[in-house]
Amino acid sequence: MAHILFIDPIEKLVVKKDSTMLMALTLKKRGEEVYFLFENDFFIQNTGQLTYQCYEFDGDIEDNFYVSNFSLTQSKSVLMDENITFHMRIDPPYDSRYQRYLWMQQFLEKYGVKVVNNPVGIMKNSEKLEAYKRENSLPSFVGSSLSGATQFVKQLEAEGVSELILKPLDLYQGIGVEKVTIDNQFETIFKKKSDEFQGPVVVQPFDESVTEGEIRSIYYKAQELGTILKTPKAGEFLANIAQGAKYERYEMAQELKDECFEICSDLLKDGVDLVAFDILGGKISEVNVTCPGLLVEVSSAMKENLAEKMFL
Repeated sequence: MAHILFIDPIEKLVVKKDSTMLMALTLKKRGEEVYFLFENDFFIQNTGQLTYQCYEFDGDIEDNFYVSNFSLTQSKSVLMDENITFHMRIDPPYDSRYQRYLWMQQFLEKYGVKVVNNPVGIMKNSEKLEAYKRENSLPSFVGSSLSGATQFVKQLEAEGVSELILKPLDLYQGIGVEKVTIDNQFETIFKKKSDEFQGPVVVQPFDESVTEGEIRSIYYKAQELGTILKTPKAGEFLANIAQGAKYERYEMAQELKDECFEICSDLLKDGVDLVAFDILGGKISEVNVTCPGLLVEVSSAMKENLAEKMFL
């Protein structure tokens, strides 16, 4: 069995802490045949054999599971057939470019290729909306309707809410997240954000528990691999490591573990094996299925290479 990891250009990645790099080097260390495939070399055709120009690589996994000495080496033509597992590791945003790649990956089934996470599973399960379906989820508005958002905010204000979080529906790593006060500027801010990101905006009450930290828990085939608590920098509210948050190992309450297991069990039916949860104030806020990350950081906190557990 050969593994092909479909990734963004190397120059876009922070290689030393990139989850895909850790996965690839772990597979290689196990003696597996593994390659990288880049966007410029990805295509489909409906006749004849399908062969991709893929890339071999070298690198080291440090004792803390960060990556060092990474380099691409020679290229190689690889035939797509039933002996290939194709890993979708392109980063969000989930935009038209991302959607086109998912459609194209569906086509690989014609050649017997297994794609993980399954493209249909990714298309079906919005990372934020999947969380908002939960009974105890944070009150959330999603849309571009100014009148709808205004009515939603008035309801929150009547319940004593004074601060909000606004964010785009389909970005990641805290990009576009803004904390605002409920005042007569809300409508202007909402419209500006909707125009800027050309789509639906999420509006939620600001959860002050974020200052105590946000949980990231990684699951593979409905089994917990590891969990960390991400704590924002002093005086800030973004618990994203990419935005400077610190992290440490964390033990979730059994109730949360059970809820994550339940969600993962449903996602497995859609071919979604790898899931990363964000949990804030005891509520699941995101169910990451597009390109689940922080595998390096969670491995470092857990003091074991969690990628090894994915490829037993």
